[in-house]
Amino acid sequence: MEILEGEVLFRSDRPNGLVLRLRTDVPLSVTDDGAVAGEFTLGTGQTASFVLEEVAPAGASPSANPAYISEAFKESMDFWRDWVGRITYQGRWREMVHRSAITLKLLTSADYGSVVAAPTFGLPEEIGGERNWDYRYTWIRDASFTVYALMRLGCMDEARGFMRWVEDRVSEINSDGSLQVMYGIDGRKDLSESTLPHFEGYKGSSPVRIGNGAYNQFQLDIYGELMDSVYIFNKYVEPIHHDLWENLARMTNWVTENWQRPDEGIWEVRGGQQEFSYSRLMAWVAVDRAIRLALKRSFPAPLDEWHKARNAIYEDIYSNFWDSTRATFVQHKGTDAVDASTLLMPLVRFISPTDPRWLSTMRAIEQDLVDDSLVYRYKIEDAADDGLMGTEGTFGIASFWYVEALGRTGDVNKARFIFEKLLGYANHVGLYAEEIGAHGEHLGNFPQAFTHLSLISAAFDLDRRLSGARRDG
Repeated sequence: MEILEGEVLFRSDRPNGLVLRLRTDVPLSVTDDGAVAGEFTLGTGQTASFVLEEVAPAGASPSANPAYISEAFKESMDFWRDWVGRITYQGRWREMVHRSAITLKLLTSADYGSVVAAPTFGLPEEIGGERNWDYRYTWIRDASFTVYALMRLGCMDEARGFMRWVEDRVSEINSDGSLQVMYGIDGRKDLSESTLPHFEGYKGSSPVRIGNGAYNQFQLDIYGELMDSVYIFNKYVEPIHHDLWENLARMTNWVTENWQRPDEGIWEVRGGQQEFSYSRLMAWVAVDRAIRLALKRSFPAPLDEWHKARNAIYEDIYSNFWDSTRATFVQHKGTDAVDASTLLMPLVRFISPTDPRWLSTMRAIEQDLVDDSLVYRYKIEDAADDGLMGTEGTFGIASFWYVEALGRTGDVNKARFIFEKLLGYANHVGLYAEEIGAHGEHLGNFPQAFTHLSLISAAFDLDRRLSGARRDG
């Protein structure tokens, strides 16, 4: 570390290592414990500036320009005002929807179009616990939710960018027609997981992991989310091209041959594979959307085989994942435990939201998983073994799924009440982590794309239903 006039240089111990510069107009000093600190008082209309940047091997620093701060601030303000001004959503809770949209934009790679799950790693799902993951990657699972949310807001350029990233991944499909679960933002495949033993973790929450071992898991549901996103994109944005369809058809053939296999599922359990209902559900979605797309675009496809597979999956879900005693769809074959991912059943149009079987499933979910307005993804003690110790908070995405599912049953007043309670759990700038704890604290990586995606979807759907009820009433 080196303190110079108006700046501090932080140098790595490694040869040719990283050098960071902190530039500021505030006088700085080194404390007894080796930290850099500065004290200052601001009056009305006064400002203080801080710029942290990497020291480039050659070339002048832009921040050396005395006008850099004011010019950069104005440029940023102009960009975001213009971008938000192009969002087409004009419904209720617009400020929160815009905040979620801005968050998704900030999580989007300008170079590749991919969206990371969160920009952080190692933030715990339980303080002091081991449920600490690296979320700085792009999941295929996010495809449908991301494209749908962006399109609903009128952010077509971002939707196209993400779909281009998806197309690139599908073009690299494995020889058998299968896909990897997640990738780096640039499409890299090796996300090997390791721990950083020299980090104690947030409030002693260890191990701190980088990389994500779930990248080589088998997760059957990703094909449904992918096909749903392509179907929606083709319907509302622009027609897909021939080469993409050829790869999607190969992938759909693979799903028809492998949908009965157990997997690690949407929650990426590490305690052994199971036959999860959500994985079956999304296998049904994959084949169903492929059929719809083939018919809509007159694409060549083995429709007889696909129809047989879709019907077989449908019958399997009703035969093997319905608990007649509890009158609910269950998490996996052989259990009576429920799972919040089941809330997607009516959202993907597998079942009517007013079907008696669905209404009784909602009651079971409310009994087991809903705590006030917040929803756990499953009961750890009752559900499939996830291979980890400790507990976790309620899941933001599941809580907003619950709102949308409620609205679709016709109970829009309750859905609105729950939704507006959930808005109260955002932090002071409208952001959410992956989970909310028992005392309203944010847990897990932050901010979490999934939570903000589901907020947008729930707001859009609920606003439409409330407006329709007002017109009818």
